Amino acid sequence: MEPPPGLSERDQEILDFENRHWTYAGSKEQGIKDLFDLSSTRYYQLLNQLIDDEAALAYKPLLIKRLRRDRSRRQRARSMRRLGIES
Repeated sequence: MEPPPGLSERDQEILDFENRHWTYAGSKEQGIKDLFDLSSTRYYQLLNQLIDDEAALAYKPLLIKRLRRDRSRRQRARSMRRLGIES
């Protein structure tokens, strides 16, 4: 199957993996290493770029919306901690 316009095959594979990583035996980090030959840090950098990509949103809208919400929630929590505000 050809990747959607604007997404590389690897981008599509990353989104597919993120959508179902819990089905793999072993840790997510090991799956990242085995499937993509990437460090966890690099994988999350690429995933973070995909979260902002409209082609990724068109390909996996529920996943991207969930990841955007999760990222926003983490950013708010970090900001509150820096300001000394308890949630």
